[in-house]
Amino acid sequence: MAKRLDWQADGRDWPGRALSRFVEAGGSRWHVQRAGQGESVLLLHGTGASTHSWAGLLPLLAKQFDVLAMDLPGHAFTQNLYRLDVSLPGMVRGLTGLLEAERFRPSVIIGHSAGAAIAVKVAPLLAPLPRQVIALNGALKPFGGPAGLIAPLMAKALAINPLAYRALARGGRDPARVEKLIEGTGSRPGPDYLKFYGRLFGNAAHVSGTLSMMAAWDVSGVMAPFERAGLSLHQITGANDRAVPPQLADELAHRYGGASVQHLPGLGHLAHEEDPARVAAAIFTAFAETERPSRKSGT
Repeated sequence: MAKRLDWQADGRDWPGRALSRFVEAGGSRWHVQRAGQGESVLLLHGTGASTHSWAGLLPLLAKQFDVLAMDLPGHAFTQNLYRLDVSLPGMVRGLTGLLEAERFRPSVIIGHSAGAAIAVKVAPLLAPLPRQVIALNGALKPFGGPAGLIAPLMAKALAINPLAYRALARGGRDPARVEKLIEGTGSRPGPDYLKFYGRLFGNAAHVSGTLSMMAAWDVSGVMAPFERAGLSLHQITGANDRAVPPQLADELAHRYGGASVQHLPGLGHLAHEEDPARVAAAIFTAFAETERPSRKSGT
């Protein structure tokens, strides 16, 4: 079994360390960060990331809100207490356990990339319903064509082969490779973000957890319960996103009347890391435009 990141060593200079603590709930020992007071906002990072992804945005939101972020199961410093289902439903079950333990009732859920799918999946299950879900470069549609079949199979094969994910982790220790990988998403975050991505990608347990999540991922039908509940979805995309085509957000807004979209020129898939102030401004605007929905009968 691959050794996980060590909080005392690898987390010694982790962004927001003063806000960090560990909570056992929902089958995991979660690394969580919480800050601020006011209306409750939940942050869900994307595949392969961690709380460090919110280093610039979380403090801006915490000036007005009670903000909770965590490392997803299998990622960074969150440790599975037993073999955990890291499929989308499995992630949602674990997350609801954490929210119960924290007594946290999010009014707004913000998810980046795959985190947006978790947000959309968990929102209709909560009581009271959140008044809004915000997707940052949300990965809310299955990959089309052969990639949709091949990518999960490749991820599964790599995840169950210790030699494979350890080899990938060795490659992740090369700063040039990390920078090239991140730039491939259409983003250029600052050197601190790259440093922590390097620490994550260089850890075999984190790589294995990321691949396991990818192998089990299926977002087909994820919007149906969300729509039945009458929930509001605001999409914020980086116009330069090379990981999730921005036009997918336009297509979703066209199909679902409860969805809107805002494109941010000059930013990529990691827009909230590149320009947290600009993304925060877009979020605050979205906050002001929605009210909490009423739960529809039969949902």
